[in-house]
Amino acid sequence: MPNYTLNVNGKQVSVSADEDTPLLWVLRDELDLVGTKFGCGIAQCGACTVHIDGVATRSCQMQVSILDAVKITTIEGLSKDGKHPVQEAWKEIDVPQCGYCQAGQIMTATAFLNENKNPSEEEIREAMHGNICRCASYNRIEKAVKLASKKML
Repeated sequence: MPNYTLNVNGKQVSVSADEDTPLLWVLRDELDLVGTKFGCGIAQCGACTVHIDGVATRSCQMQVSILDAVKITTIEGLSKDGKHPVQEAWKEIDVPQCGYCQAGQIMTATAFLNENKNPSEEEIREAMHGNICRCASYNRIEKAVKLASKKML
């Protein structure tokens, strides 16, 4: 199996994996970063969202062999102490019910707010629409994104 050196959460890590192994499984199985979740496996639900060079990306369809020159950030790397403004807003609004989708939701929201500091409700809905929440906490998710936008100004 080939070896790859990846930049994950600001650290250079070496992994051994088949070239077509999805990043999701490298993160979970090789690096024990289990905050990134498996949802659908076809990049449709958003549970596996991480940042690739700051862009929200579905890790279940991203092959490890093409990631040697990028910066990968997982939910574990978003904040050392869980105090990122988006994480704080999530807690303040009490968003999670089952919590399964929350890492992907938070990573999507963070990448979006890094690009759009003062979004409208419509822009928030558009940015977050690709992340599925089994518990249908969409109203709280939207409120948390709006609150986080104020915290990030």
